[in-house]
Amino acid sequence: MKFRLSLTFVCCLLSALSEIKLVSSAKILAVYAFPGKSHYMMHTALIRELIENGHQVTMIAAFSLESQRLGSNYTELLIEPVYDFWHDVKLNFGVEHLFDLTQMTNYDFLKMLEIIGLKTTEHALKQPKVQQLIHAKETEGVFDLLLAEQFYQEAFLALSYKYNIPIVTTSTLGYENHMSQMMGLISPWSFVPHGFMPFTDRMSFMERLRNTYVSLYEDFDRLLNYFPKMDAIATKYFNTVLAEVPKVRHMETQISVMLLNSHAPLTTSRPTVDSMVPVGGMHIYPPKQLPRDMQSFLDGATDGAIFFSLGNNVQSKEMPPEMLRLFLKVFGSLKQRVLWKFEDESIGQLPANIMIRKWLPQADILAHPNVKVFITHGGLFGTQEGVHYAVPMLGIPFYCDQHLNMNKAVLGGYAISLHFQSITEQLLTHSLLQLIHNVTYKENIQRVSRIFRDRPLEPRKNAVYWIEYVIRHKGAPHMRSAGLDLTWYQFYLLDVIAFVAATIVGVFLLISFALRLLRSHKQNQQKEKAN
Repeated sequence: MKFRLSLTFVCCLLSALSEIKLVSSAKILAVYAFPGKSHYMMHTALIRELIENGHQVTMIAAFSLESQRLGSNYTELLIEPVYDFWHDVKLNFGVEHLFDLTQMTNYDFLKMLEIIGLKTTEHALKQPKVQQLIHAKETEGVFDLLLAEQFYQEAFLALSYKYNIPIVTTSTLGYENHMSQMMGLISPWSFVPHGFMPFTDRMSFMERLRNTYVSLYEDFDRLLNYFPKMDAIATKYFNTVLAEVPKVRHMETQISVMLLNSHAPLTTSRPTVDSMVPVGGMHIYPPKQLPRDMQSFLDGATDGAIFFSLGNNVQSKEMPPEMLRLFLKVFGSLKQRVLWKFEDESIGQLPANIMIRKWLPQADILAHPNVKVFITHGGLFGTQEGVHYAVPMLGIPFYCDQHLNMNKAVLGGYAISLHFQSITEQLLTHSLLQLIHNVTYKENIQRVSRIFRDRPLEPRKNAVYWIEYVIRHKGAPHMRSAGLDLTWYQFYLLDVIAFVAATIVGVFLLISFALRLLRSHKQNQQKEKAN
C-alpha cells in the first residue's frame, strides 16, 4: 500500500515538474512592430524579464534590443528601415510640428491612429524575415505563445492561427474604450471616460452625453471603417497560408490575457474581467547613478530643481520661437535649477540655472530628492514615473490619452495642467511656484505614490506569471467571457428589453381591448333597456 502511494506521489511529482519545465523554457513569438520609442520602455522590460526567467523569445522588432545583451535565448527579426509614421501624420493633417496637435479633434486622433496602424503594419509584414515566418513549412510545436502589442496592428494576430498558439497582448495605453467588446464586458459610459476625452469618472450630464457620443462613434468607426481596412491587409499577407483568414473582429476575441499599462489609482475604477491584468509601472527599475555633470547640477540645486521633458515624440527644439523665449525667460527668473530635455544643444546662451541635454535618464532624474517639479506632456510612462517617485507635475498635454492622464492627476491634487497655446509668462510662473511652495501638491502625490507602489506582486513578475499561466493552461479558455459568444443584441440585452417592452405593450393592448369590449357590452345593454 505504501509502495503504491509512493509511486503515485512520484508520478504526480514528475508530471508537475515536466509541466514546470515546459513553462520555464517556453518558446514565445513576440510581435512589437510599431515604431514608438516610448512603447519600447514596456516591451524591453517584459522581454528582458521573460529571458531572465528562462524563456526563448523570437521577436519581430521595430527597434533593436542588441544593447540589452539578452543572450542566445533571444532571436530578433528587425524591421528595417524604421518607419517614420509622424511624416504621414504631418502630411495628412497639414501640420509642421507636433505642437500643432493640440488643435486636433478626437476624430482626428482616431484617423491618426488608423493611418499609423495600417501603414506600420503593412511595412512590417512586407519584411523578408517576417515573410519567412509567415510562409514557414514547419509550424507544429515551433512556438507556445504569441505575444503582441495591443495597438492597431491586429493583422499580426493571424500568426496565432498559423502556429496554433494562444495570444497574450500588451497595451501601452492601458485601458481603451473598445476593449470591452474584445473581452466580453460592458463599460458604462456614464462613469468610464473615453481615453481621448479630458474627463474624469465624475461627469456632468453634458460630459456624459459627449462621452457617449465619442465612445459610440469609435465603436462604429472601427466596425465600418477601420476593421475592413485591417482585414484587407490580413487577407493580403495570410491568404496563401491559411485556408480562411479570420476577421480581425473575431481574432481579437481569441486573446487569452491582456496586460495593461495601468494601475490604481492612475486609472478610474471600471468593470473588468480576470483576463485584463494591470501591470502599470513595469518599466520602472531601481534608480541608477546619474552622469557626473547631471548629478553635480542637481546636488547643487539648494532651492530645488525642475525637470522638463516632453517625451520622445514632441521635441522641444520644434517649439515656436515666441514660446521658447517665454519658457527661457520664466526659467531664468526662478531660484530653482532647470534640467531640460532639449534636442538641439546649440540653442545659444542660456540662463545660468538651465542645463539642456538631447537625452536624459528620466526616471533616474525624477528619483533625485532635489527635483521638485516635473514638466511633462502627460504620457502614461512619464506620469507613472512621476507618481512612483512622488514628484508634483505640470502637465502640457498634446494628444490622445495625455489629456485624460493629466485630468486624473489634477483631480488627484498632485498636478496642474496647462493648454500649450494658452500659456503666458504669468500663468507659467504662477503654476510652477504653486507646485514648488504649496505643500498640498507634494502631500497628495506622496499619498498616491504609496497606493501605486502597494501591490501583492511586482509588475514585471506579475506579467510573466500571467504569460506562463496562459501557456500552462493551453490558452486558459476558462477565463474567456461567455459574452463574446453572444450576438450584439443579446450582449446588450436588447432581446430581453424588446420582450419586456412587447409584453407591456401586449398587456396594455389586451386591457384596452377588454375595456372596449366591456364598454361596448354596456352600451348594448343600455340600448336594449331603452328599447
